[in-house]
Amino acid sequence: MDRLISCEFNMDTACVELKFADDSMIAIDTIAVENEVADNMYQRSELDYLIYNAPLEYADLILNGDPAMYLKTVTEYKSLDN
Repeated sequence: MDRLISCEFNMDTACVELKFADDSMIAIDTIAVENEVADNMYQRSELDYLIYNAPLEYADLILNGDPAMYLKTVTEYKSLDN
């Protein structure tokens, strides 16, 4: 893979797509990621925010980071059952 030339969310495929100068592409299936990583609506909401407003940061988190740890850190979920 070469230089990144674009990163955007494709609504038709529900994927964040990264396109590189050598014509290669990575497509991250956002629905699959949410189903795998998000445990509650607050975590899904945080992922959705990144997808729509910061797709490059979302892609970096999914490809290079620890999304589960990130979501536990930035979302505070308190059950109403307690």
